[in-house]
Amino acid sequence: MQKSIARTISEFAFHLKYEDLPKEVIHEVKRYVYDSIGCAYGGYHTKDVNIIRDIYNEMGGKQEATVIGFGDKIPAVNATLVNSLMIRALDFNDIYWKEDPSHPSDIIPAALSVAELVNADMKDVIVAIVLAYEFEQRLCLFAKPGIRERKWHHATLTQFVSPIVAGKILGLTVDQMVNAIGINGSHNHTIGCPTAGKLTMMKNTVDPMAVQSGVFAALMAQRGYSGTEKVFEGKEGFMDAFIGWNFKEEKVNPTEMMGRDGLSKWSWDVDALTKGLGDSYKILECSMKAFPTEALTHTHISCVLNAMIKNNLNYTDIEEVKVTAFAQAYDILFDPAKYRPESRETADHSLPYCLAAAIVDKKITVHSFDDEKLNDSRIFEVIDKIKGEPSIEFEKMFPAKQPSKVVVKTKDGREFEEYLEYPKGDPREPMTEVDLDNKFEGLASDLLSIDRQYEIKKMIFEAEDFSAIEFMGKLIV
Repeated sequence: MQKSIARTISEFAFHLKYEDLPKEVIHEVKRYVYDSIGCAYGGYHTKDVNIIRDIYNEMGGKQEATVIGFGDKIPAVNATLVNSLMIRALDFNDIYWKEDPSHPSDIIPAALSVAELVNADMKDVIVAIVLAYEFEQRLCLFAKPGIRERKWHHATLTQFVSPIVAGKILGLTVDQMVNAIGINGSHNHTIGCPTAGKLTMMKNTVDPMAVQSGVFAALMAQRGYSGTEKVFEGKEGFMDAFIGWNFKEEKVNPTEMMGRDGLSKWSWDVDALTKGLGDSYKILECSMKAFPTEALTHTHISCVLNAMIKNNLNYTDIEEVKVTAFAQAYDILFDPAKYRPESRETADHSLPYCLAAAIVDKKITVHSFDDEKLNDSRIFEVIDKIKGEPSIEFEKMFPAKQPSKVVVKTKDGREFEEYLEYPKGDPREPMTEVDLDNKFEGLASDLLSIDRQYEIKKMIFEAEDFSAIEFMGKLIV
């Protein structure tokens, strides 16, 4: 390669300006910020957010950046983690899923916290957010098959993106940004267990930690700290360590390996990561979530809700629910721990639980995973009636589509079948402004009046008129 991958990325990031961005891209950034701030308000009362917030308040430190909603002023590196976890805590923020999944909005706090630190304006934040989505989503196309297939978590991708976002706000040079990527990309490889089996608070925390670390890496690079330039393609770099790459000749070396879904050839698509930068913008291809659950549950939930509501069924009518899913969804959502979830984190990744809750309540909201619901006997009357089966045919359709077939059988012998290929919030069926308003209200109504909700929405969609300090100050409850 004439240039390292990190340098190619850094040069694009360094030169990108607000004036380069199409209007529809800027508008989409605002839609995702609106969605993400709503998710942060939803995470305001969660135990995991408040544990980390309490730790940082006890630690103290310079008053550099604001914690969303609370208004605490703490060091920017620390505020990044709290704010990112607030957005992530309910698993309700955005989703992009190709070879790998990701939640690009987890990285938005890296831009906001650093922008407060250096008193940048929101135009700079918008550019940095575009970079967050661009490279997080490109990294989801990079590994063939994805790193998730290799039993690693997508925080392993985020580690390369967060220093770019923070570095853009800090005004790093190309060389400094290359160093920042090399610093952060050397120590945030995250194994897949946070999202496997019985889940814990770490399910939502590992990606925010990779975001936080990226801010620190950018600050290190700004001071002259050096990092590995060929962190992607070099000897024992990311691609070499994760198999399928010949570092000596710097070319792909497809290697047959056994992954979570069986035998496949592991390789890399460098062009997907580095080619055509600026020709279009990946944020336009991302999806929002209509339900506060693991992304692969959504088409299945919609199918079940359609069957229950259209046919006026009650949970007591149900004899069996048969769900056909593609293999990745089946592996993640139907393992034995998912039939008796003991925590919110396991329940919102449990398709049997999500479907049982949807059957009982004919809706899924953030309250579907409260402690009271986790002990709702009606849900456990239904949950064992839900059976899953993987489909090779459906697997071939993924990730272009996320097909689901649900057959609901009633005790009186009737059958109702529903089929969907992609969920609400997908770019092919985007969340409307009304959908977003309803979602925001549902997440923020216990903290903010309707007037305050409207005021915050108006500010977000007029963000260019504010500095980051002003913007964050207006988010305080």
